[in-house]
Amino acid sequence: MNRKIGMIGSLINAITVLAFAFCMLIKFNFGSYFVCIFLSLSFICMIAALADECTEDNRVAGKVAMILAAVYATFIMAVYYTQCTTVQNEILTGDAGRILKMSSLGLFFNFDLLGYGIMALSTFFIGLTVNAKNKKDRALKILLLVHGIFFLSCTFMPMTGMFAHHEGSSSTDGYIALEIWCLYFLPISILSWMHFKDAQK
Repeated sequence: MNRKIGMIGSLINAITVLAFAFCMLIKFNFGSYFVCIFLSLSFICMIAALADECTEDNRVAGKVAMILAAVYATFIMAVYYTQCTTVQNEILTGDAGRILKMSSLGLFFNFDLLGYGIMALSTFFIGLTVNAKNKKDRALKILLLVHGIFFLSCTFMPMTGMFAHHEGSSSTDGYIALEIWCLYFLPISILSWMHFKDAQK
């Protein structure tokens, strides 16, 4: 059952990353926000299944990864559920719009970046626990560890004020950065699915 949950979580994670990338390409913002809710839930399943494989000497790293995954999901679900409900269904102006709308690059945009920074930290810690027995697992371990670098940019860039006076989140640079992230994270989901599938044999 544990590995099945890991397989299902990894598969859903891969599908949601692809859907997120596609929605951005066609500029379907609601779709991008909606799939991220399921991305966060499937990420928890994937990390939990990897953490379940921890040995005694790396169990703490696995627990840290799990806690961080839960924190990430809390931020992301709050941000994107707000976009799909309050922002989608109400006319928000003034301070409310500036704070809640992702397109305003305000508070909720910063929460979004913080969430993904914490996600990156979660992948780093779970990467420490992966026992790489073959090339696929070694690739997974490296991708998870290197993904941890995103913690620094996602967490500290908003503190510089670089987004404070930006006109909106529809810039080409922003879309390109997100598409690159999708290209990076998709192999993590696929390799995780392969890892759990091989472990079931």
